[in-house]
Amino acid sequence: MTNSRRLKSVPSPPGRNSLHLWCRAVNPLRVCWNFVIIIMCRYIPSLYVKRWLYNCLGMKVGKNVSVGLMAMMDIFFPQLISIGENSLLGYNCTILCHEFLIREYRIGTVVIGREVMLGANSTVLPGVIIGDGAVVGAGSLVNRDIPPGALVAGVPARVIRENYNSF
Repeated sequence: MTNSRRLKSVPSPPGRNSLHLWCRAVNPLRVCWNFVIIIMCRYIPSLYVKRWLYNCLGMKVGKNVSVGLMAMMDIFFPQLISIGENSLLGYNCTILCHEFLIREYRIGTVVIGREVMLGANSTVLPGVIIGDGAVVGAGSLVNRDIPPGALVAGVPARVIRENYNSF
């Protein structure tokens, strides 16, 4: 299944871009709460406390997951993020489960497998599945599924080597 099939699309009203619908998509109080917790997690050095707080937001964060400083999780739909055990998200990574576009907005889950490494400043878009053991290079834009064990890099991310980190 391609990641575009995993995305739920909601059209925007004529003459207005979809960002005007954000408060219909999610309760504004929930967004404020998510924002406060996620911003705190960007600065908290304790990996245990970060994992606990992310799980409190509804994210599925496995054992021994390490989230680097300044990582930014989706403030609208953090509950759609799943990170497998022993994965490492580098400094300033961004994980998005929504896209506000001119004529629609889209929502989709993000599944990051076990022992995945996301390099610093990488961005993962909604509807993406990153396979176990994959490595995403720094500064990459992940807009499609990544096979298990692959090394990917670039904008958009492309497979550089299959079975790079084979399980």
